[in-house]
Amino acid sequence: MTSALTHLGAQGEANMVDVGDKQETTRTAIAEGFVSMQPETLKTILAGNAKKGDVLGTARIAGIMAAKKTHELIPLCHPLLLTKVSVDIEPDHALPGLKVTALARVTGKTGVEMEALTAASVACLTIYDMAKAVDRAMVISGIRLVEKTGGKSVDYKVGA
Repeated sequence: MTSALTHLGAQGEANMVDVGDKQETTRTAIAEGFVSMQPETLKTILAGNAKKGDVLGTARIAGIMAAKKTHELIPLCHPLLLTKVSVDIEPDHALPGLKVTALARVTGKTGVEMEALTAASVACLTIYDMAKAVDRAMVISGIRLVEKTGGKSVDYKVGA
């Protein structure tokens, strides 16, 4: 693991990393997050009976849209021409709740970790928003990078 913070200059000032000399490679990142809720809330969502409509479909679209706007939300992120973004949402009855997995891919000079993390986060927030009328005690947790491949730095995978 590298100890230097790439977004800080010599005097500690924030700056955007110059990626001009980097090689273009295919870069992929996968992030995840969880929304814990009451068992009845999960049943309502899975049955498609939420008052605001299709919770899972809306959260999926929100996550994809958010990944595309990451550079507008996170200072110093480069705008990227993403080649793929996907958001998968699966029930986890052990929580109980939903597991969100977001994938972002680009062929470019910088990674897509922030895009995957943003997609997972916004999808989780959308689930909360759409179901809060029946369960304000939902908890969003575990937002993290699961895997990163491509680029000059070493590939990363949770637990590896």
